Parts: sequence; C-alpha cells; structure tokens
Amino acid sequence: MHVVVSKRDLIRVLTRCQGVADKKSTMPALGNVALQTLGNDKLRLSATDLYLAVTSNVNAKVEKPGSIALGAKDLLERVRMMPEGEISIETASGSANSTLRAVGSARRYTLHGIPGEEFPTLPEPDPKASVLSLQVELLSRLIAATHFSISTDETRLHLNSALFEWDGEAVRMVTTDGHRLSKMEMFEPGRSAQASMLIPLKGVMELKRLCDETKSEKEGGADAAIQIVQSGPNAFFSLSGFRFSVKLVDAQFPPYQQVIPESSERIVTAPRLAVADALKAVAIAASDRTGGVKLTVTPGRLRFESESPESGEGFDEVAVDYDGPEMTVGFNARYFLDVLTAVEDDEIALGLSGELDPAVVQPATQAKHTSQVAVIMPMRI
Repeated sequence: MHVVVSKRDLIRVLTRCQGVADKKSTMPALGNVALQTLGNDKLRLSATDLYLAVTSNVNAKVEKPGSIALGAKDLLERVRMMPEGEISIETASGSANSTLRAVGSARRYTLHGIPGEEFPTLPEPDPKASVLSLQVELLSRLIAATHFSISTDETRLHLNSALFEWDGEAVRMVTTDGHRLSKMEMFEPGRSAQASMLIPLKGVMELKRLCDETKSEKEGGADAAIQIVQSGPNAFFSLSGFRFSVKLVDAQFPPYQQVIPESSERIVTAPRLAVADALKAVAIAASDRTGGVKLTVTPGRLRFESESPESGEGFDEVAVDYDGPEMTVGFNARYFLDVLTAVEDDEIALGLSGELDPAVVQPATQAKHTSQVAVIMPMRI
C-alpha cells in the first residue's frame, strides 16, 4: 500500500479513531486503526473496541492499493510531529511495517503494524433500514441535559446507558442511576417517527464529543443533521464525514414514567445561578462520605446547611418565591448541581412533597417545543 494524504485531514480522523481504539484490550488488534484504500482517491480509517466503531474517509493520492492496521496512539503521535503538508504512508508487499514520510522533508518514521485483514470486521447497517435525521443542536441538547445521571456501574447495563426514543413528534432522552433521573423531551412538529434504543455510556460520550466538535468547527454546524439508523443490535450515526456505530444495550430500561411524580405539594421558584452558587459554597463543608446538604424552605427563603464531623459546618440562603409551610429535606449536593448546570432557564421550579419524597427540578418556564425535568431522591442527614 502507498498513499499520500494531507496531515490536517489525517489528524482530524485519527483523533476520533484514537478515542475509540481499545489500547487495554487483550486483543492487540483493537488498539490499532485500520487504513484501507478505496479506489484511486480515498483512504478509509477505522477503529473499534468491538462495542463502538468509527469510520471516516479522507482524500488521498492512492499510488498503490492495499490495507494495514497501525497502532492508533503511535500513528497519531507521529503524524502530529510531521511538518504541515502532505504525508506519504507506504507499506512494502508482504510486510506489516509502514514508513511515514513528510513530503518535501527528510523526516520519517517506521511503524510496526498488522495486516489489514487481521483487523476485526466492522458492522454494516441494513441498506433497507429506515434513516432518521436529527439536527445536531437538538441531539446535543438532549445529551447535555441527561448524560450526567447515567450510572457508571458497568454491571448494571440497564442503568449504564441512555434511553433514546423518537415517539411521533417527540424526541427524548432519559437516564437514571437509581438515585436520580433526568429527562429531556423536544418536539419536532410535522416530523413523525418511531425508534427506541439503549445507548451505552461510552457511546453517549462519543456522540457528545462528535456533536460538540461539529458545532465548533463549522459555521452553521448546529444546523447540520445527523443521520441515525437502527439496524439489528447496532445503531449507526453519520455526521461530518464520520460514521459512528454502537452496539446497543439489550436490557429493560426502568419504567421512568412511574418515577416522575405527577405533582408536588410545594413549589419553590428560585434563581438558578444564585442557588447553584450557594449550594457550591455550602457543599464544601459537607461530609466527604455522603456529600449531603439540608435544604429548608420557609416563606421567601431557601436555606442550605451542611455539617462534617471533620471540618465543621456551612450555611447560606437565597431569596425565593414561596409562601408555604416550612420543610427540610436532605439531598446529595452534586446531584442538584448537575441539574442546575444542565437547566438553561434563569429560574428553576423546585417541587417538594415530603422529607422522604423525591424532589422535582425543572425550568420555571419551559421553552417552546421543549420539556425538561429531573428527579432527585432524598437522603437522611
């Protein structure tokens, strides 16, 4: 194989591939990125950990067709050290060693690889499968509003994932770790579809990075569309020249509708940033083990108190819109702060019912065609 390709194009794709390649796997091939020529003017790069896979094509001058798999991290590091311009990648026939040369420069590297045919075969979508199209900005907002409450416990697959649903005109994402739940729902008037998939945490975070990069790299990137195909046990996402596939979780997501209270006995309307600032300050003095903070609502006031056997106490309060009876509830401060960061409105509506009842946090004013809600379970302090 012999190709000449732009350093800039190569780095963009290699950076994404290196994030997916599994360097710690017992299968050495999974730490590699596969390079394969396509026709006379394309080079395909692919990486996988057997659960996630990413593929992208770059323009190239194909001097000699072929394929090779090279260490993702090693290849990216060496390409970064090349001068700007074109890079030649050449593999001799019958050899797994590749030579990288900077065109017009003496700089070169030799890399040990494996034959391209030893790289795992990547999943392909059914050509007959239906294709959903969603704005990058919309998917990005769904993920930003919910990803933080995905469980990191990989033994609980149904919680170590995000539920993505397209139900008629409603597109939603729901996540829970058993202690809190986040739901974001957005409506696409005039566009109707049906889909339901459980996307594992690693897949959600790769999608988040891909969406964020698309929004920042190009003008109008937020208006770009991501193509989604659910085919067999996999989902495929195509965006900005990348095709990203993820093996979906085969498990039953908790019945989230039953977790969200239909109503709350007391509603507190509060300034989001002021609440977040007070909560951060008081959380510093909270117990390292529990991170617990007491919230006490009284007419016109929301008080925060924390206590640590090792370091002492913390206190602050915020003026709020509330005229009901006094009530105190304990919560994990970080759970609340995650929600306050995700809410875009300047004010929140905090719904409380009792000391042992979950709190409901949502924007005081829901944006048009949008519904966001978070549920946080209480804790004894």
